[in-house]
Amino acid sequence: MSNSKKKGRAVDILVLSDIHLGTLGCHAKELLQYLRSIKPKIVVLNGDIIDVWQFSKRYWPKSHMKVLKQIIHWAGKGVKVYYIPGNHDELFRKFSGIKIGSIHIENKIILDLKDGKKAWFFHGDVFDITMKHSKWLAKMGAIGYDTLILINRMANYFSEKILKKGKISLSKRIKNSVKGAIRFISDFETTASEIAIDNQYDFVICGHIHQPCMKWVENSKGKVQYLNSGDWIENLTSLEYANDKWEIYHYNKSDFENSDMDTDPDFSNAEIFDNLLTEFNLMRN
Repeated sequence: MSNSKKKGRAVDILVLSDIHLGTLGCHAKELLQYLRSIKPKIVVLNGDIIDVWQFSKRYWPKSHMKVLKQIIHWAGKGVKVYYIPGNHDELFRKFSGIKIGSIHIENKIILDLKDGKKAWFFHGDVFDITMKHSKWLAKMGAIGYDTLILINRMANYFSEKILKKGKISLSKRIKNSVKGAIRFISDFETTASEIAIDNQYDFVICGHIHQPCMKWVENSKGKVQYLNSGDWIENLTSLEYANDKWEIYHYNKSDFENSDMDTDPDFSNAEIFDNLLTEFNLMRN
């Protein structure tokens, strides 16, 4: 897996999902450092980019706005950006099929890669029974998860600063200790892969379950490479396609310690928003 801090590192396809901008758990500053270190040709935003469920005007840091500005900046430069809404930003699904400049909003996409291989992208909440039948329960779970992330941050501060030990992930430990959660993840990956094999896709790329993964799945009908881009809450991962192969990118703080990529003037959110609108309007024209 390649972690590089070199500015402008070429990436053919960048896949991001489950960023959850607008929530306390989002690592927007780290994401911004990463985004500024690469130069993608295609960007796939595979769901839950802005957390509409938990969005509040009281919490929208400048770093969250800068992430959006970076993506709009890329689009203004001709980078194709595909926005595939997830369950937390399902509000945008009503705009499926709309194209504004280089930004395409779609519920799922299929991209042709080298040697005629096809990659199928979708968020993955379509497999979630809770989402289909008890949306209020899913939203309560999201709030509980966000609270757990806050507790986790306090625990990590105590662990690192007081006990001089490493970070821990409470939610990961809970997920890994609950058999139902492990079974759900396994079923999710198997279902997505089997549908992809039935449709003769070579790759199936999802988000939703916050579990970065890259593996081959095979059955009597064929095989497919299943990939999941993870999230920017706990794992801080993305998927990169370059040199005709996929890799999982893992953010590493040490890669950016001597970086000058976060030296923007201290603009207010309003100024960043005005700047973003200017770029967006230029892109539309």
